[in-house]
Amino acid sequence: MSEIAKSIRKGLEEAVAYSEGKCPKAVVHEFSPIDVKNVRAKMGMSQNEFASAFGISVSTLRHWERGDRVPQGPALVLLNVVEKEPKAVLKALAG
Repeated sequence: MSEIAKSIRKGLEEAVAYSEGKCPKAVVHEFSPIDVKNVRAKMGMSQNEFASAFGISVSTLRHWERGDRVPQGPALVLLNVVEKEPKAVLKALAG
């Protein structure tokens, strides 16, 4: 078995163990729900500016702000980082 296959197998075994409560040392990253409108307002950006700056469609941003939809996965991670370190994210995206 290749090293890649061994690594994948180990990861799957660890995931199963965690789901069964047998892996107490597992590191799990959980992100709290976020008030997207508040994050945007703190940055002083319009919906169009915010969406453009972070690669989000304006339509999706509006749905998040109205509460019709909730950011998930990578979008939720990005928004949490933007909330905590907006200047760093803007700097990283600019260069």
